[in-house]
Amino acid sequence: MPTTEEKIKELEYEYARTQKNKQTEGHLGLIKAKLAKLRRELEEQGTKSSGGGGERGFDVKKVGDTRVGLVGFPSVGKSTLLTTLTGTKSEAAAYEFTTLTAIPGTMKYRGARIQILDLPGIIEGAATGKGRGRQVIAAARTCDLIMIVLDAGKPVTHKFLIERELDNFGIRLNEKPPCINIKKKERGGVDFQWLCPQTKGVTQDVAARILREYRITSATVAVRDDVTTDQFIDACDGKRTYIPGLYVMNKIDQLTIEELDIIDEIPNYVPISSRDEWNIDELMETIWSKCNMLRVYTKPK
Repeated sequence: MPTTEEKIKELEYEYARTQKNKQTEGHLGLIKAKLAKLRRELEEQGTKSSGGGGERGFDVKKVGDTRVGLVGFPSVGKSTLLTTLTGTKSEAAAYEFTTLTAIPGTMKYRGARIQILDLPGIIEGAATGKGRGRQVIAAARTCDLIMIVLDAGKPVTHKFLIERELDNFGIRLNEKPPCINIKKKERGGVDFQWLCPQTKGVTQDVAARILREYRITSATVAVRDDVTTDQFIDACDGKRTYIPGLYVMNKIDQLTIEELDIIDEIPNYVPISSRDEWNIDELMETIWSKCNMLRVYTKPK
């Protein structure tokens, strides 16, 4: 019997070789729905494994006013950044995988206590369990902000690889939940209410197929946004996590001015050098802003 990973690979292959046109929209939507369900199974397996065995770092108590997770490939400077921000010592070395557990630290800024988690480096295929990736991403899912730490000297494709791993695990970075309300009922079939014109490929046939895949046969579905197939699947699944993301371009001390101008086009990013402590003040201010932190002054008694 094929494993969940093998089923995912088969469906990904079928999706890749299927032509994309209006006639195949329903079939492609069904494949995406099946992939989402299988990936959720992997996600649940990762959550169970991260909760057991007593491994330190994958069940870290949440303390302070908010939690920020450092996610990235090995040897991008996450441990050095944790030490710079919080003073907490996390092993750093010139070789990969020096951090094997989640190391917590506390950053104090504007009177707030912000917990920073230095998570082990992930590798491509982390969402399917490679390199304990499911446990790492499951821990990231508990954060209020995910900081993707990138080596500014490495290809920008690393950014997209990490985004894909998080997306496959049900984490949506810098996105808002789609405005879709699915209210199940006992009988009567599916009643669609299209309150916004759909221009991104979601038709009533595509939506109906996706609902059947999730065994939703009787419901009132109100769609108030112009949504994609992926967003409709997310609404049917109901177990997606929407977290703000911040891209931290580390090791800028090794770049030229021209190279800095190129990475300046990336949205939601802060360039730093954690080793030389360059631009750390701007990073701390951006963390504060991204976490929607507010100072509340109480009237003295």
